[in-house]
Amino acid sequence: MRLLGNILWLLFGGLAIALEYLVSSLALMLTIVGIPFGIKTLKLALIALWPFGTDVVKTESSGGCLSICMNIIWFFIGGLPICITHLFLGALLCITIIGIPFGRQHFKMAGWAIAPFGKDVSLP
Repeated sequence: MRLLGNILWLLFGGLAIALEYLVSSLALMLTIVGIPFGIKTLKLALIALWPFGTDVVKTESSGGCLSICMNIIWFFIGGLPICITHLFLGALLCITIIGIPFGRQHFKMAGWAIAPFGKDVSLP
């Protein structure tokens, strides 16, 4: 069932979202300061490609104060608009019964997009 969900996800917008994350990641990595943000954006692209079956888990060494500072910076340089976009798309998809599983994936991505530092992607 996950495979079918992921294929439908790719066909109906997942590939476009992943490409947007990839381009954003490459743009962020042009500077030394942007590299950690670019890496997190690459991981968001990974989730955007194959969201069914992936989980966002808290890392054991979450970084403490550094993780909090990075999340605050992330929030202001793009985390808030990304989160709002995923929340909007998730709500839009949840209007229909068929779209609920896809909306839930957007809600999952919104939770990670708002504060990605101190968390990691768990693949199946």
